[in-house]
Amino acid sequence: MQEDIAGLILSGGRATRMGGGDKTLRPLGGRTILSQVISRLAPQTGRMAISANGDPARLAGFGLPVIADTAGAGPLAGILAGMEWARPVASHILTVAGDTPFFPANLCEKLDAARKGEAGRIAVACSDGEQHPTFALWPVTLHDELLVFLGGQHKFRVRAFIESHDFVEVDFPMLDVAEKIVDPFFNINTPGELQEAEAIVRAMI
Repeated sequence: MQEDIAGLILSGGRATRMGGGDKTLRPLGGRTILSQVISRLAPQTGRMAISANGDPARLAGFGLPVIADTAGAGPLAGILAGMEWARPVASHILTVAGDTPFFPANLCEKLDAARKGEAGRIAVACSDGEQHPTFALWPVTLHDELLVFLGGQHKFRVRAFIESHDFVEVDFPMLDVAEKIVDPFFNINTPGELQEAEAIVRAMI
């Protein structure tokens, strides 16, 4: 566990392709998608919070701070709010997507190792040649730069902010689950993908 790193679950996505509502509160493996994500992140960071707008009462049962953003700029707004929450107590935040329940158990360890020696460097996860910009380790010292970036942009792409700074990509291997290759950053957007995730959970037991 990295005590000086705070974990932030980006849970703002709506289940528009799944009938509406909070995507991360859909059931998965006898729990919710968000519960699965929390269980995977908890051993990796010293503290955690959930980035989500709307009524925080719907997330009260998870026992974590719920951080709303005000910039209205997608995940980057959540990352900015997370930096503000974490910077009194942590040097970095580790962001993960709330709809991606199989991300690596050593995500924080590998990203942290990759950025060592460069205090301002962002470390971002990759798999199978693809960058996953919402899975990254962010120095909280970038808070003010991110605030300026959001104030001058019309397209709030996480990748654009990362690539405008010193960053390193960290590759993670694919998973072999019951003789099926699974991307650890597989995310759930549709009913079919939720069924696929259920099958993965059963195979991993």
